[in-house]
Order: sequence, then C-alpha cells, then structure tokens
Amino acid sequence: MDRPKLPSVAPVQFVREVVTELKKVTWPTRDETVKLTAVVIAISIIVAVFIGGLDAILVKITGLLFKR
Repeated sequence: MDRPKLPSVAPVQFVREVVTELKKVTWPTRDETVKLTAVVIAISIIVAVFIGGLDAILVKITGLLFKR
C-alpha cells in the first residue's frame, strides 16, 4: 500500500513559519496561568477523591457479596 507523500519543506522555511505563527498566539498572563493551574489541580484532587471513594465503596460491596 502506497503512503501519501508529505510535502517537502526546507528546515529554514519551516522555522520561519513556526515563528510567524507563534507571534500570532495570545499568551495568557501570569495571573491567568496561576488561576487556571489552581483550577486544574483542584479538579484533579476532586476527581481523585471521588474515584478513590467509589473504589472503596465497591471494594466493601464486593467483599460483602463474596464474604471475604
């Protein structure tokens, strides 16, 4: 099976295009980054506690069902 050919781009042209695109990016401020990082950490902890609690409950239920 033949693979489609990728376009050939000179490395220097590629780097120029990358730099041009990166200049268009709207980067978050330091405050935004800190706040969003805190949100991600908080949600991760909440999900971890939920999954841990669910696991503990399911272990108890299976223990009762199988009398371990």
